[in-house]
Amino acid sequence: MYAIIETGGKQYKVTSGDVLFIEKLDAEAETTVTFDKVIAVNNDETISVGDPYVAGATVEAKVLKNGKAKKITVFTYKPKKGKQRKMGHRQPYTKVQIEAINA
Repeated sequence: MYAIIETGGKQYKVTSGDVLFIEKLDAEAETTVTFDKVIAVNNDETISVGDPYVAGATVEAKVLKNGKAKKITVFTYKPKKGKQRKMGHRQPYTKVQIEAINA
């Protein structure tokens, strides 16, 4: 059984027990979150596709930790003008483990 959920402007195919790195959520570690934007659910026999979401379907997940990804370096410049700028960026994320798919 798997489901396709939408969170943080992205779509993820999840099964029970999966560990995902998603866009940061406002949830503390060791709490449970519920995703109600379920696009599709497959329960080994039939596929339910929502318009846009499947009514009554939810996915429960446990927040493992919040953190930041590795730093990337962003370097911009204007040729022949002597203008250059170096910046760094660390994208925040939330690590979750899928507990149950309720269809």
